[in-house]
Amino acid sequence: MTRKVKIAVAGTHSTGKTTFMEDLERRMIDAGLNVAYVHDSAAEARAAGFPILRNHTFESTAWLIAQAIRLETVAALEADVILIDRPVPDAFGYLIAALRTTGRSVDQDRLSRLEAICEAWVKEYDLIFVTRLDTNIPIGPGRDNDHVFRAAADEAVAEVLLKLAPEHRVLASADSGHAMELAMRVASGK
Repeated sequence: MTRKVKIAVAGTHSTGKTTFMEDLERRMIDAGLNVAYVHDSAAEARAAGFPILRNHTFESTAWLIAQAIRLETVAALEADVILIDRPVPDAFGYLIAALRTTGRSVDQDRLSRLEAICEAWVKEYDLIFVTRLDTNIPIGPGRDNDHVFRAAADEAVAEVLLKLAPEHRVLASADSGHAMELAMRVASGK
């Protein structure tokens, strides 16, 4: 099996990740590319009984990381291009934000193990974007309205990507056309 192209978008909630990925998916399909879209698994984690967002734990983060790896790997069986809404390091950033905003802690050895998994897996991505919080854009309907945690997640995810994937690109809504073109070039091997 040949290596598949993986394009990912990380960032705090309601910053345009899904909108960008859905537009990119449509454009890639229209261009004749064989695409799979791996969606965020937070709702599935919550349904399974894991705490999320401000209440993230080591266990919920480990589950989200394992689920992302599983879904990305399964998608590679059928598609040539895999679009990932919330790549593996995103979950680790959310855990860091949860710990910071609640004053909780996790044993450093356990945190280091999660980070090591993220560091190893991040090499699987051909292109990683990170959105940044723009407080002028309202939170989408039905989304978590905890502004303190949302800002903390924005900072923590950006920090994690800066450390683990320094070549990532910032995805700004004003520059989404350029990001779309870059993603199309990466997907088509140009």
